[in-house]
Amino acid sequence: SKWLYVGTERGNTHIVNIESFILSGYVIMWNKAIELSTKTHPGPVVHLSDCPKDEGKLLIGFESGMIVQWDLRGKKADFRICYDEAIHSAGWHHEGKQFMCSHSDGSLSMWNLRNTLKPFQVTFPHGKIQKDGRKESCKPILKVEYKTSRSSEPFVIFSGGLSYDKAGRRPTLTIMHGKAITVLEMDYPIVEFMALCETPYNNEVQEPYAVVVLLEKDLIVVDLTQSNYPVCENPYPMDIHESPVTCTAYFADCPPNLIPILYSIGEWPIAGGLWTLGCNTYPEIILTGHADGSIKFWDASAITLQMLYKLKTSKAFEKPKPVEGRAADLMEEDPFAVQMVSWCPQSRILCVVGISAHIILYRFSKYDANTQITSLEVRLQCESEDVISPSDNENNPCFSESGSHSPQTHHHHPASPSSKTPEENKDTIPCLKVKERMVRVPPGYQAELVIQLLWVDGEPPQQITSLDINSAYGLLAFGNCNGLAVVDYLQKTILLCMSTLDLYGGADPYQRLTRSPRRNRQSTSDFSMRGLSNFYSDSKKRFRTSYQSLTELSDNQQSIDMERSKSPTSVHYPTSLHNDPRVLPEPVASLRASHCSPVYYLLDN
Repeated sequence: SKWLYVGTERGNTHIVNIESFILSGYVIMWNKAIELSTKTHPGPVVHLSDCPKDEGKLLIGFESGMIVQWDLRGKKADFRICYDEAIHSAGWHHEGKQFMCSHSDGSLSMWNLRNTLKPFQVTFPHGKIQKDGRKESCKPILKVEYKTSRSSEPFVIFSGGLSYDKAGRRPTLTIMHGKAITVLEMDYPIVEFMALCETPYNNEVQEPYAVVVLLEKDLIVVDLTQSNYPVCENPYPMDIHESPVTCTAYFADCPPNLIPILYSIGEWPIAGGLWTLGCNTYPEIILTGHADGSIKFWDASAITLQMLYKLKTSKAFEKPKPVEGRAADLMEEDPFAVQMVSWCPQSRILCVVGISAHIILYRFSKYDANTQITSLEVRLQCESEDVISPSDNENNPCFSESGSHSPQTHHHHPASPSSKTPEENKDTIPCLKVKERMVRVPPGYQAELVIQLLWVDGEPPQQITSLDINSAYGLLAFGNCNGLAVVDYLQKTILLCMSTLDLYGGADPYQRLTRSPRRNRQSTSDFSMRGLSNFYSDSKKRFRTSYQSLTELSDNQQSIDMERSKSPTSVHYPTSLHNDPRVLPEPVASLRASHCSPVYYLLDN
């Protein structure tokens, strides 16, 4: 059609010729569209669509609940419907005999042109039946599309309509296919959406295959051909309000098959323009972390950067609840901001450090999965009042009962609730809450483990300043100004947790003030593997001893480490590092000049 219908807030409908862009003299006035006996204004026009069976019939929906089918040739109304709920949108069946309306109470009404006195079906997709037998109130359904299919039930796609008890939830798009209802959460408010169908004609069976969703800051496409409705990876950066870059990482000589794997999982269903691929003779990849918690993979092999993949780390957490008072001043403005990344291109293991003192470990998978994210909680807090000398450290075990740290996992808490005060229970919490329910994750990088530092004495944890990962042994080490910890991410267990005071002993060149006089913390559990226990207790002695003792270490511990899983795709570290006297003085000097270096040399040595 060459005509464009325009509805106004005053309730009138104008017709514009899109070829000449000239306003036609044909105007449907609101007082002619409604019944003459109706004296109240019907409100703004919220919907306009022509009947699939007859383009000369125009369906007009008013905000107040008035629906009119206007005969453009006869310049009269075929029928009028007065509904008691406000209307937001409508969608036709392809045969032109039925249409569906969405309403402000979260309901969907089906109407038949043979009987327009009342709808033959009214449903509340997200409304549950309360104890008194009434439906709970729901948010308005802002838009609905009704698309038919030859081989299955029709698709009903709409935005909004959730119950009011789900406060703080993200904007959603709901897909109803038969009795199955799927709710897709969006990162930004939905501006508009449209179903892509195999035919451009409204009077044919639609056969929808995708839904294009325009968000305030993004454009996504949902694949309707698969039962889990995955989101097609966007080949172009659509966010014009791009989140600031907070960290970067550069990787060269990547495996040649890595860049094709990171490309879109499915074909981008919107065609248009030209796309040229550069020759990837020297695979280079750049990772950028952003303030909104997203990570982008860029192909830097060609002249221009080309985005390969986008990962949103915020999906591993629940949406933060608003806080007030002093806690609001301590909370970060961007709680998911990425501080640093550690990536192994060979094993495809990715570790992300966030500003809320959290670490997320991701594994790459070509298939979607239903998974539950494991969470570990660690206390890195200096509480010891005494300065430990090197001679005392040699006589003490690696973990004493009055240790300065108490690593805690999400599933096992060392102390009983009765042994802690309510204030302590309030303090020992992480900054963010990990999703505890089963979540469906699309192909790509899937969160496997989340490590979080805890609040102590009403103070947020110190930010993580260093991170390193060894995919050969399945180990992850991290630290901050208070200490360091080593985690076995294969068994999801904390292996080592020690304070900076324990690490430096009496040779600490810095003045470190104690932050809590409380003692008698619960000691950590034994190591899961005896060999690793011996390895890390020996490593701790190495850090506490003097310069000379470090250079005299033997190779006796190498056989223990090699029992760990040997991955041909892991990063190989030099084995003769601790035997070369020319190399050792540099790491030791760095160890005493920075709080970050112990993590790196713990794994390298």
